[in-house]
Amino acid sequence: MRGGSRIRGGTRTVGIIGWPVSHSLSPAIHNAAFAALDLDWAYVPLPVAPGDAVGAVAGLRTLGFAGANVTMPHKSDVADVVDTLSEDARRLHAVNTVLIGEDGMTGHNTDTPGFDRFLRRDAGFDPAGRSALIFGAGGAGRACALALARAAASRITIVARDPVSTADLRQALDGLSSELVVSAFEDAAATPADLVVNATPLGADGEQLPLPPIDDSTLVIDLLYHPAITPMQTTARESGAAVFGGLGLLLHQAALSFELWTGHPAPLEVMSAAAVASIAERS
Repeated sequence: MRGGSRIRGGTRTVGIIGWPVSHSLSPAIHNAAFAALDLDWAYVPLPVAPGDAVGAVAGLRTLGFAGANVTMPHKSDVADVVDTLSEDARRLHAVNTVLIGEDGMTGHNTDTPGFDRFLRRDAGFDPAGRSALIFGAGGAGRACALALARAAASRITIVARDPVSTADLRQALDGLSSELVVSAFEDAAATPADLVVNATPLGADGEQLPLPPIDDSTLVIDLLYHPAITPMQTTARESGAAVFGGLGLLLHQAALSFELWTGHPAPLEVMSAAAVASIAERS
């Protein structure tokens, strides 16, 4: 198999721009997928310091890259410099996937459709007419909120440290019919919801979130995938809820990037196995 094993003159190259990127699972996930489909592609980490994203993106085309993923802290800067934005990337003003073609560079955001795929395919959850509570108004929280609003969720409550600073969130959901409520952390425990999502780093070091009432009808998703079990997940399971970590979203957004670049359906099982193995190696 060729993918991920050796880079030749004809190898198509993609990578991930971020700072830092040494922790990223994306090289392992994508190179495993290329190898599984015998594609002569390679995926490489591209550490780009804060403030240098504009030059880095321009260099991708010069170097013959087919595209790239973009992670923190560069998603908004890249949205400013690509030639075209997808609808999701425009609403979120954030790009996590760049596709480079003869007509220029297109910026996509696969977090929103990736979250929708994850909800429907992995969690068996249809958001239409349901209520959701999301901890975090940052990029991940906005992407999840947009996915839910697109799917006609009845009410989306965003729990934010600073509820006043939610202009980007309101812009992302502009024109969509879901009711948007912005709440402070101290009010979250009194807000029942069918779906609860943690889109913050809280829990990585043992922090507990102020969870609303939870029972066996609730779906709880913690977008953290390290550690594998967070306090939020433990509490939710003890209350009977269906609980998922963040690996599913990571895989589905990666699969959508893979499909944009290569035109091939992504081998999700292979990508999942590579991610799990990589996490295990780091534990």
